[in-house]
Amino acid sequence: MAGRRRVSGFSVVALCLLLVALMGCGGRTATDPSPADVQRVLDRRAAAVLAHDAAAYARTGTGTGFGNLSAIPLAAWSYRVRGVERSGDTATADVELRYRVQGYDRGPVSAGRTVRLSRDGTAGTWTVDSDRPAKESGQQPWDQGAVEVVRGTHSLVLGVGQSTTALRRFADLADRAVPAVSDAWDGDWSRRVVVVVPRSLEGMAGLLGSPASSYRGIAAVTTGETGGREHAPADRIIVNPDAYGLLGSLGKQVVLTHETTHVATRADTTSATPLWLSEGYADWVGYRGSGRTAAQAAPELADAVAEGRVPARLPTDEDFGFTADADALARAYEGGWLACRMIAEQWDEDRLDAFYRSVGTHDDRAGAVEDALHEVLGTTPDDFTARWRAYLRTRLG
Repeated sequence: MAGRRRVSGFSVVALCLLLVALMGCGGRTATDPSPADVQRVLDRRAAAVLAHDAAAYARTGTGTGFGNLSAIPLAAWSYRVRGVERSGDTATADVELRYRVQGYDRGPVSAGRTVRLSRDGTAGTWTVDSDRPAKESGQQPWDQGAVEVVRGTHSLVLGVGQSTTALRRFADLADRAVPAVSDAWDGDWSRRVVVVVPRSLEGMAGLLGSPASSYRGIAAVTTGETGGREHAPADRIIVNPDAYGLLGSLGKQVVLTHETTHVATRADTTSATPLWLSEGYADWVGYRGSGRTAAQAAPELADAVAEGRVPARLPTDEDFGFTADADALARAYEGGWLACRMIAEQWDEDRLDAFYRSVGTHDDRAGAVEDALHEVLGTTPDDFTARWRAYLRTRLG
């Protein structure tokens, strides 16, 4: 028995020594990817992207997709590994991609990515097999195909599956929108925009990480973070080419100017800003100088007023839901626009800008509009609502 114990003990020691050689006796194997190992691979991959070095990119793993983003003028591109899980000779990394477009982004765009890696059995090194949007994140333009870039005077248009001629038309519209917004909005902003034009409605939905049904009939949206200038947002105007293509020339310009207004006012738009104000102001700038009458620009609300259905209150945030009834959604936008138009007419345009900024200075929604009405316009919510309802009757009746 004593001999058996000695032999057994020797076997355990020998086994442990063998495991030490392979994996540190209870630790991970030498070829297991730690977050630091994956980070080093992705750092080399990021450097290759910024250097436009396809060969260096390919040495880190798959070269798929490198050509799709090569035309984009990048000022920064980096990865941050948040976690790694291994299964045999493969691993999956949870990664945050951060990138910035040269001359357009005040701060980086941040996107969650799922990066899959595999181990080379001969060299024992880990390389990238795929880099895809994380489950809760939207696609980036290059995930949908080769990105073509068209530069305007005040704009950069990124297109996938669109002709150069079509992208040039978007640049021309955006180049007219930027001066129009600057003429109306007296706040500080970059005075340039990035417009993304995917192949279809489904492409738009993919970029936004939402079902296509959520945006059917919506011509464009603007992405970006609200909450003040310190967030240094990187906005994107994302077009739904299916719905946008149905608009006339004036409608196309109004939409691009509307979305550009969101870019300009982003730093002064916070959680305290109601949608009737942010969307209404953007429409006010979009229609400003167009010569369109209230009834022409607000047909759904005009019909309601003609039938004696004057809204009892300003539109709520819920009224602006993309899944709402199309006519009700139109009335919400029109009601917000006419509220802002009324301020510009009955007070003046400078006071409208000041009112917008004043609302956004509050930390939350409670009391924000009430305080701004009192401090900037010298009125109350009840009086303002009564004025607005009378304005609807006058302009639309």
